[in-house]
Amino acid sequence: MAVEKVCSKCVLDNTIEEIQFDNNNICNFCKIHEELETKYPLNTEKTKKELDSVIRKIKNQKRSGKYDCVLGVSGGRDSTYTLFQAVKLGLNPLAVHFDNGWNSDIAVENIRNATKILNVDLETVVADWEEFKDLQLSFLKASVPDAEVPTDWVIFSVLYEVAKKENIKFIIHGHSFRTEGSTPLSWTYMDGKYVKSVHKIFGRKKIKSFPLMSAFDYFKYTFFYKIKQIRILYYLDYDEKKIIKLLKTKLKWRDYGGKHFESSYTSFFQSYILMKKFKIDKRKLHLSALIRSGQINRSSAIIKLEKDPYIGGETQKIYTLKKLGITGKEFDLIMNKKIKSFKDYPTSYSLIKLLKGPLYIANKLGMIPDSLINKYFKLNNK
Repeated sequence: MAVEKVCSKCVLDNTIEEIQFDNNNICNFCKIHEELETKYPLNTEKTKKELDSVIRKIKNQKRSGKYDCVLGVSGGRDSTYTLFQAVKLGLNPLAVHFDNGWNSDIAVENIRNATKILNVDLETVVADWEEFKDLQLSFLKASVPDAEVPTDWVIFSVLYEVAKKENIKFIIHGHSFRTEGSTPLSWTYMDGKYVKSVHKIFGRKKIKSFPLMSAFDYFKYTFFYKIKQIRILYYLDYDEKKIIKLLKTKLKWRDYGGKHFESSYTSFFQSYILMKKFKIDKRKLHLSALIRSGQINRSSAIIKLEKDPYIGGETQKIYTLKKLGITGKEFDLIMNKKIKSFKDYPTSYSLIKLLKGPLYIANKLGMIPDSLINKYFKLNNK
């Protein structure tokens, strides 16, 4: 789809299926951001009290082990800063990392430095490479823009599994709507049934080395075991430039390039495959969020978008294909295959829509995050 209309406030456009514009040409993604800013206003007594309340609940939970929360770490800026803040707030997190075989050396070093300096225990779940490669290839062959979903869903699955094992009731995520924005459902959809169905159709290997929770597992973790997801960055000021400087100074953190490029596969997928095949530029989400939070002006964002994000060249392409075990011809077939979406495969999407009411209630009770409600319902009325 050609770009015909762009939000007058951010840089999101009509190539996003879910986008809607008001009479002032401001998009619904900006409206969601405004709602979140109202719900989580910065530097107010209300926000401070709410964060203090959240931290007290985490500290006061009944548990048998030494940890009061599980916190996923990737070596990226967001998760590293979240870990820093969790410790600063007096929490005792168990840092959990899922190693899918694509970690950059910088990401590994960032995780090691942060956990060592902050004196935080680290648990790493390592995927069998052949199993995970088979799962990733399945999504590439499925010809959907969700090829990062296997990693994301396994991370969620791992965090919940570790939380249950350790009898921990809180999972802390490093997401900030002020820098991340809200991801369109048409760009990224995930649930356990979807992941398993795509793998069943296109995969060859049986998965044994890492968990893939089902929708039933998710509801069981949430409503039976009462494990909650917390996003503490919603309550905290998040200036990218200041955070990067802090992490470099305090935790010996090193930058790795683009957003979420701590993974070499993510770097290639988002800047090459997603751009060239699906015409999806995820930088628009990140830059739009920064515009709304006053960290960059719209003109500067537009200039950044004019630059090709792919800087890996032929070397990165050759490396990625070799690691995936596919030839150039096989990759070309994947790139030229007809584009599909999650709606072309078995998923739990109809169940999620059916449970809209209970999920809204769960969100009000703080059991599931705002991002789930926004993505599946507020931004998607179909």
